[in-house]
Order: sequence, then C-alpha cells, then structure tokens
Amino acid sequence: MRKRIAIITGASSGIGQEFVRQLDQCTRTIEEVWIIARRKERLLALKKEVCNLLVRVFDLDICKESDLKILSKCLMEESPIVRVLVNAAGAGRAGRFDRIELNDAVNMVELNDKALVAMTYMVLPYMAKPGNILQLASASAFMPQKEFAVYAASKAFVLSFSRALHAELRRESITVTAVCPGPVDTEFLLISNGENKQKPLKKLVTVKTEPVVRKALRDARAGKEISVYGLPMKAVLMAAKLLPHGLFLR
Repeated sequence: MRKRIAIITGASSGIGQEFVRQLDQCTRTIEEVWIIARRKERLLALKKEVCNLLVRVFDLDICKESDLKILSKCLMEESPIVRVLVNAAGAGRAGRFDRIELNDAVNMVELNDKALVAMTYMVLPYMAKPGNILQLASASAFMPQKEFAVYAASKAFVLSFSRALHAELRRESITVTAVCPGPVDTEFLLISNGENKQKPLKKLVTVKTEPVVRKALRDARAGKEISVYGLPMKAVLMAAKLLPHGLFLR
C-alpha cells in the first residue's frame, strides 16, 4: 500500500522543527514524515524525538537542482500519498539593501520563493485529496518593510502565490494556507537580525513556535487560506488593508 506521509522543509530548526513535533501526534492520517534540511546532524537529533511516526531524513539543499532531483526520484519510485506539505525553509537578513551582502539578498529570493515554488510543484501530483499545503510566509508580507526590503518582498510573493493556489486547488479539496507569523523566538530571528539590534516593538510581540504551529495546523484543517497568530499581527493585517503603506514606511 502507498504510504501516507508528510514532507517538511526547514526541519532542522525553528518553526519547521516544531511542525515535525506536532505532526508526530497525527498518526491517524500520517504514517511517515520526510524531514528536509541541510544540517544532517540536526535532522538525526530530531528523528530521535519522534515517537509515533517513521522518519526519513533528507539532508538536502533545496536551492540546488541536483538535490531537488534526489527528492523527485524518491517520490517517483515510492509514489507516496502526501497528506501534508510544509514549506518552512527560509532565509532573512535585516538591514539597508545596499549594506547587506549580495549573496544574502539573492539567497532570500532563491530559498523563500524559487525553492518553495519548486517543492510545491514537485509534490503536488502526490498530494492527497483532501490534503494540506502550508507555506511559511510572514506578517512582513502584508506591506513593504524598510530595512527588511528583500525579505518582506519575498514573503509577499509567498502570500500572493499561496492565496492564488488555494483558489485553484479548492475544488480538489487541497487547502493551501499561508502562515504569517510576526517575530518568532527562533534561531532564524537571531540570524536575520545579524549585527542589527532587534527593535523594542518587535521584542514586545515576539512569540514562541508552539502556538504559531498549533494554530497553523488548525487553520489548515479548517480550510483557511491565511493563518495569523496573535492579536498584534491580526491588527497589523487589518492596518495594512485600511491604511496607506507609505504611512508605515515613513
């Protein structure tokens, strides 16, 4: 029989890692989880934490075509039923555009957008009906953000792509949910800030991974196209709809 699986990118830390932990409790619909990231030692450590699911480790760089081909070959050979796809891999770097490294700027687009699209395209033919695709966007997607210009733009792409895909796949009972958290207390937050100090307002609204992921899974099962955790980020979403973006940029 075809295996019922979940596939999670960015599983070596942060939100991706938390998705693995919480999906470990969903054994009625999932038998195995494929966890993907570059850091193999992190993935192997996470595998030891998983109690209820079989775990398959893929230490891949999904920005590389050669690594994507490895995953594509496994999908073709095993033809699993993918109940859940979580594209949680992402990169961010704060600072003025002309003061961040070119490689950092390009990598944000490569990983946040190009690799996410490639993963979605590759996995979609194997998706269960019903099934859930969760794409990690950000509250930064709601409007342009000074000193986070490329990251916010890359996440705006994820949000727009996810909403359109959600509409396309609705009749096939495949839900696409854009997960749009604000600042989350993860390793990513430290890396994205680099030498820049986190702004006091962001510190005030920083949240833990557990409730963000819990709500994302609940919203995906409910068929929602966007998942926003917490009143502050819901207020940001509402403000972005009602107020001129130029006001926020100033």
